[in-house]
Amino acid sequence: MRDQTEALAAPLSAEDQAIQSMPDVSPTKWHRAHTTWFFETFVVLPHLPDAEPHDPAFGFLFNSYYETVGARHPRPQRGLISRPSCSEVADYRVAVDRRVAELLDRIDEFDDTTQEEILGLVELGLHHEQQHQELILMDIKHVLSINPTEPAYRTGFDRLEVDTSEPAGWTSHDGGIVRIGHDAGEGFSFDNETPRHDVLLQPFEIADRLVTCGDWLGFMADRGYHQPTLWLSDGWHHICGAAWDSPGYWFAVDGEWHVFTLDGVRPVDPAEPVVHVSHYEADAFARWAGARLPTEAEWETVAAGDAVEGPLVGEDPQAAPLHPTATSDSGLQQLYGHVWQWTSSPYVGYPGFTTAEGAVGEYNGKFMSNQIVLRGGCCATPAGHTRPTYRNFFPPHTRWMFSGLRLARDAA
Repeated sequence: MRDQTEALAAPLSAEDQAIQSMPDVSPTKWHRAHTTWFFETFVVLPHLPDAEPHDPAFGFLFNSYYETVGARHPRPQRGLISRPSCSEVADYRVAVDRRVAELLDRIDEFDDTTQEEILGLVELGLHHEQQHQELILMDIKHVLSINPTEPAYRTGFDRLEVDTSEPAGWTSHDGGIVRIGHDAGEGFSFDNETPRHDVLLQPFEIADRLVTCGDWLGFMADRGYHQPTLWLSDGWHHICGAAWDSPGYWFAVDGEWHVFTLDGVRPVDPAEPVVHVSHYEADAFARWAGARLPTEAEWETVAAGDAVEGPLVGEDPQAAPLHPTATSDSGLQQLYGHVWQWTSSPYVGYPGFTTAEGAVGEYNGKFMSNQIVLRGGCCATPAGHTRPTYRNFFPPHTRWMFSGLRLARDAA
């Protein structure tokens, strides 16, 4: 898992890895160091006798939001940290990996309770690193996009072209009482996916594919960005202030829409799923289309019976699409690995949810306000890191991540 992070960073220069293009974005170098700090702080230092911090300053520089651990460098200023260098961060990663390996070699020296605690923290740290692997790709895309020379993260990727996509169809569900959430006995999950619980659904239909760029071009041609009746009040206020008239990374060249991707700039493909839209935009589009966004319970109920397959990032990051791909198939499609799909559900704790004790309890629960749930993973998500119950969450105005949508509607 740790090698995968280095593989994602490998195409980037030291200069690439130091830039922070906006407060939501963190430098690649910071991601590499922060994930290492997580293992050092929560795994090595509390459990390995005589362990000392690799560098006492790193706790301040690379803590993200763990208030109970101590003070930290302001998030919007991460791009100002020129030192430690990329090579020093690489040395830090190697040093902490050695200490974790040493601890695991000595695991039998601990009682059963402590062994379980250590192994649980290592597992959490690996899943945490997968989250940051996705963020590395999301963040560097924004970093490279503001460069006027439009550099690509990689070149030479052969993208599969699909000429057409089937018109969206609908999958029906009768409603009733359904169970959602992760069963604690079925492998790893984050705490916000639990406890498993009952939800009452009314009969509904959900689109069998994602909303495409062609669909979105129709919304734009109908002046969707200029009709205030389509928008939530805060959404209208936001798009007017930001002067949005198209998805993120879109721009017109000689009257034709183009999009910046991790492979560079290319024309917008009408058959591909639209990506980099905010919840406000997704909600306005759904209203324009005479539909709505699904609730997270509706999405999970439909997705639970489908295999977790899609254009996810595998062992070779350079072989992954790193962009949502079109489909010409019929039936329920594109549930996983294309775009994170906005739902209409606020990010709150499930009935009976409690946060863990200590600093690890700050991982998810403290963010359960003013956020909207997204489901399904995206083309930057590592393989094996998404499942039907996985709950991502972002504020409704954000769109720098790989976010898109599928529609839902009440059954007639």
